[in-house]
Formats: sequence, C-alpha cells, structure tokens
Amino acid sequence: MEIEEAFCLSGEKGRRLRVHRAEGFGDERAALRDYLRGDALMRRFFEVFLFEDVSAADRRTDDLYLDEVRRCDIYVGLFGSDYGSENAEGLSPTEREFDLATVEGKYRLIYVRGTDDAARHPKMRVLVGKAQAGLIRKRFNTPSELVAGLYAALVEYLEERHLIRSGPFDAAPCTKATPGDLDPERMAWFIRTARATRRFPLAPDASPAELLEHLNLLDDGHLINAAVLLFGKQPQRFLISSEIKCAHFHGTEVAKPIPSYQVYKGTVFDLVDAAVDFVLGKIALSVGTREAGPQAPVRYEIPKEVVAEAIVNAVAHRDYTSNGSVQVMLFSDRLEVWNPGTLPPSLTLEKLRQAHGSVPANPLLAEPMYLTGYIERMGTGTRDMIRHCTEAGLPEPEFAVSDGFQTIIRRVRGRGTGEPREETREEPREKTRDKILALIAANPSISTNELAEQIGITPKGIEWQIQQLKRAGQLKRVGPKKGGRWEITEGGDE
Repeated sequence: MEIEEAFCLSGEKGRRLRVHRAEGFGDERAALRDYLRGDALMRRFFEVFLFEDVSAADRRTDDLYLDEVRRCDIYVGLFGSDYGSENAEGLSPTEREFDLATVEGKYRLIYVRGTDDAARHPKMRVLVGKAQAGLIRKRFNTPSELVAGLYAALVEYLEERHLIRSGPFDAAPCTKATPGDLDPERMAWFIRTARATRRFPLAPDASPAELLEHLNLLDDGHLINAAVLLFGKQPQRFLISSEIKCAHFHGTEVAKPIPSYQVYKGTVFDLVDAAVDFVLGKIALSVGTREAGPQAPVRYEIPKEVVAEAIVNAVAHRDYTSNGSVQVMLFSDRLEVWNPGTLPPSLTLEKLRQAHGSVPANPLLAEPMYLTGYIERMGTGTRDMIRHCTEAGLPEPEFAVSDGFQTIIRRVRGRGTGEPREETREEPREKTRDKILALIAANPSISTNELAEQIGITPKGIEWQIQQLKRAGQLKRVGPKKGGRWEITEGGDE
C-alpha cells in the first residue's frame, strides 16, 4: 500500500516545487528536505514546506495533494518498484499526480530508483515508460545520488529562466526588451563617435542589427542587458536601479533640506554626462590669461578628468543586480561617489594605487564605453585620478569598500567652497552667468558649444543664459553668427 506524503518549495518569486513520495522513500525525502533547507542557493529561491504542518480539515488527502500539483511550478516524481493502491479507475495516486502535472503543463523532473525494471510492478513499468520521453533526469540508488541529481536539475531550471547566471550581468538576456526599445539615433551617434575616437570598423550607415551583432549584444537573437543600458530609449523601464542620484549639500553632512537634488535616467552615456555636468556646475571655475596661446586656460577646483573618472567607474563597474543606485554627493569639503559594487577578487584597495590590469565587472558594457572614449580599459583610471589631484594641489582620492564602493575627493578651502551658507534660487544662475562672462572675456570668439563644455551645462542652457545677459544689457553679439564675436557691455544688474 502506498502512503502519500509530499513537500513543496515556495520561493521569493512565487515558485513552488512539488515532490511526491511513495512508501519506501523516507530516507530520500529526508535527505532532499535537509539539503535544500541548508543550501544557500536553494534557500534563496525556495522555502521547504512539509504537508504534515498543514491541517487538511475536511478535505480528502488525495485532493489536497492534487491541488498542490495544480499550484506548483515544478513536479518531482520519485518512482520505485511498487505501484501503490489503485482507485476505481485502476490508477495509483502517483500516476494521477503525474498525469495531472502533464495536463497542467508543469515542469516535470522524474527520478527512478534502481536499474532493474523487470523487478517493478507491471503498472509501474508502464508509468516509467510513460515518463521516459525526456523526463527521466537520473536513475539513483542512494539518497546522495538523488540529492545531486535534483540539485543539478534545479540549477539548470533557474539558469534557463535567467534567475541565476554563471556569466556577468550585462551578458544576461533582457527578456522583456525588443529591438523597438532601442534608440536608433543613439546607436548612430555611437558609430560616429567610436569611428572618430577608436577607428571603429563599422560603416557610418551600418544598421542597428549589425551594430548589436558586432558588439556581441545579442544572445540567441534576444537583447542582453548591456544593449538596453547602452542604447535603450528608456533603460530604467527594464533596469530600474540603473539611474543615478546627485545631491549638493552646503555643509559636510547629509542634511535636509537638500539645496539641489536630481535623479537622472537614460543610457549609461546620458547618466555619466548628466552627473559630471551636475558636479562641474556647482564647483569653482577659474579662467587664466591667454599668454601661452589663443585659448585661455580654464581650471575647475576639482579637475574635470577626476570628476568624470570617478563617475564613469561607478556607472561602468557597479553591481546592476543590486537595488541601489549610483550616488554622487557634493559637500562643502568633498565629493563622494558611491556605487553598489565591490572590487573583483584579484584587486585590493592597495593595488588600485599601483599598476594593475583592467578587470571590468561588466565587460560588454565596458567595451562600448572604451570605444567612445569614456574609459581607457587599461586599469589606469585610479592612478590617473591620483595624478590629476596631486597636480591640482588636492589630496589623493580615497577609496573604500563597505556596503559598496566609494570614492572620496577632497576639496580645498579657499577655492570657492567657502563656509556653509544660505543660497537663493537665483544665485546658481548668477554664478553660471559670471562664468560665461569670464570665458567670453578670455576668448570673445568662443562658441556656445565650447561654453557648454567648459561650464558643464547643455548648449540650450548656455543659450538661455546668454539671452538673459543680453536682456540685462551685459552682452551683445557683433558680426554674423559664424565668424562674429561677443562683446561685454556696461549693462545694469538684472
């Protein structure tokens, strides 16, 4: 007589695994229960649930088990020698469960104990034959063999559904994204930029499909995460935490109200550009003379290369499986850039300050960023940051790993940082106009694009500021748009 017992696994994603047990499988059932409860990976996705912990109330026991088959995602059958008690139709509970799992389209895993089919009950031999077509994962003789076989099958199940991965995150398929979710203009920009920066071999008129294929951004015809992060119209629709948060504080600690706070969305290129502009627009800028050449030297209190490198590293090397976002925080005494990630096993904080190889956490993301000149892919980024800070008279950057990776760049008092103070809404705009006038004084022929690049805001933002300066009578244009020059006038205050 067969005594029906079972347990199921329910996971954080709502997955349930139903394991049937016939009489004589007590040791195997206990081994599966104990192992799956103790394994870190299985425990992450599944929770062991024993049926004897639930009262069946007035329901028939066999109905309870069949209902559980309907609820499960995976059905695991353990087939032995005995067939078990039969109902009026001549079917055992084991076969009824198997048939229901088949009709319901459940993911089925069947394990058969022993290799001597001749010793089995005739109806069990028929049932084993019914399950023969691609369902029998392993024959086993001991509980340990069963555990090993089921564990391997469950790992394969999780990999097939991209719930776990053996490769980097950026190489995993973005299952809900389609080519229509990518921005053709951004892809065309990439080809133009990569050709000019790194002699990228694709022709300017190469199709999006050719670009994706060339950059290895497809997996069996499906877009991978890197494709969405690089070229998506709305990457955060699929990868929510890939945004970047920027905040500016007047003091040295996080405190409300926050004077300036922005959450940027878009591709990795958009995120880097926006975050760098955010910082450069809020730190001191000095303009030198044109003694050494036609262009007056411009210097930020924190070198632009250092700001860009810290932010690019955070975006390119972060852990995209984390729910955390990259955070850029500017205080009166320092710039902090944090990302949810850590160093690869081959690197330490000490090695970052020495010559070291490039070990990108997201290699398929890093390659296109290298092709467009955002990163060098030579492991020189942190050493370049140290060099630029030293040349600018700043302390060396600090690196730390705690709940993520953190870069801290110290500011120097007296370079525009000042003491904490109240700032009106209009004051940042006035600072930007002062910077525009200083750059124009140094180079009257400077273009709006050059102003935008050096100040760290968009060309449209520069055009708006210039209009305000013209209305205030502080600036006018002499000559044509191309070939003309700016002239600073003695206008009144706005």
